[in-house]
Amino acid sequence: MYEEDTIAAIATPIGEGGVAIVRVSGPNAERIASRIFVRKGEKNGKLKSHTLYYGTIQDPRTRKNLDDILLAVMRKPRSYTGEDVVEFHCHGGVFLVRQVLGLILAQGARYADPGEFTKRAFLNGRLDLTQAEAVQDLIRARTDKAVELALNQANGELSKWVNELREELLDILVQVEAAIDFPEEEIELLQRDQLIDKAGALVNKTRDILNTYERGRLFRDGARVCICGRPNVGKSSLLNALLGHDRVIVTPLPGTTRDVIEESINIEGLPVVLWDTAGIRNTTDQVEKIGVDLSLQHLEKADAAIVVLDGSLPLTDEDLFCLTEVESKKSLVVINKNDLGQKFGTNQIRKTTATKQILSISATQGYGLRDLETALRELLLGTDTEPPAVLTNIRHKNALLRGDEALGSAIASLIDRRPPECVAVDLNDARDAFEEVIGIVNNEDILERIFSKFCIGK
Repeated sequence: MYEEDTIAAIATPIGEGGVAIVRVSGPNAERIASRIFVRKGEKNGKLKSHTLYYGTIQDPRTRKNLDDILLAVMRKPRSYTGEDVVEFHCHGGVFLVRQVLGLILAQGARYADPGEFTKRAFLNGRLDLTQAEAVQDLIRARTDKAVELALNQANGELSKWVNELREELLDILVQVEAAIDFPEEEIELLQRDQLIDKAGALVNKTRDILNTYERGRLFRDGARVCICGRPNVGKSSLLNALLGHDRVIVTPLPGTTRDVIEESINIEGLPVVLWDTAGIRNTTDQVEKIGVDLSLQHLEKADAAIVVLDGSLPLTDEDLFCLTEVESKKSLVVINKNDLGQKFGTNQIRKTTATKQILSISATQGYGLRDLETALRELLLGTDTEPPAVLTNIRHKNALLRGDEALGSAIASLIDRRPPECVAVDLNDARDAFEEVIGIVNNEDILERIFSKFCIGK
């Protein structure tokens, strides 16, 4: 459990703005507010919960007013943390907000650790661990779809799914443990064929959830897409066209791009990080060679690649080398400059790569860009319908993988007709893994690791 003291932190981003909020949570939150808040036009008295009050914040030692503010009071348990909470809504200036926070800390509050407000909400049963982690995903979401996925998790969609897995697992575990308690009736209680079927169905459901992780990761963190090709095929022109403005210098001279240029776009809710790379070719120029090496490194790290070819010129060995480099990776082939006429057919490309989708565009004229975006999104996400719950967190994935492995061991034990004690050990390992996802854990280190990634004030 946490120390039941009173914490405070700035809950809004540091900088100039119309309003800033300083949040206080804990048993002494109202007492601290009563020392430094003076209501306007009315006598101070007991404040109503879930009400905004207008007044001033005042230094009790000097009686000096710091700011005109609104004070929000939210008494436990109907607050974000499940504790008494007060919020000081003051004008948003860096120096002023820090003064207000300093005055609150001087009255006995402690500066909050990263994520401590949300951690207290979890420990007080206001939300489970997946919902707590979804708060951070909401803060960091970069597209409307990422917000939707985080909001679904915050509303308990993933928790509901994992809880259902846990309940089904407990039904199996009860039957196995009954066979342990009543060994003389083991044959009747431990109906192995039925338990194998039930555990197998549970494995399938677990893997259905696990299979959503890659989709969730892309929406949460963004897809990394490398635009590659030999020099002067129009890679930088394509980046500028997808961005809708000129971000990169474009010239007729080969090797203009020496470094990797990174920019982000939103394709129907999917955040995509585009890497415009130096042209890939053999070169004796020392600086350009460094750029080529960087291109190949980013190509290796990318979730997908767009290979750009110049359709107005015949295919070269450098083009074929680029096509070979992406053969094992998710990738699209783009024939650029279709407004200048095309000097080779798709059959020549198919000799090197038989499976890749090929599109014809003009980056400078804007032809085919919409089709390219649609194809790229489908390449990254697939065309399957979206599942009701999506994994976005590597911690959840790893826990469910451990649960899947433990269920597999339990099934093997049942098939090999091992004693029920062996089966129970595996099933309990699976239960521990499922419970770790939703936060039925006693390991303080796990909680510290999770909430340390939150911003201070949340």
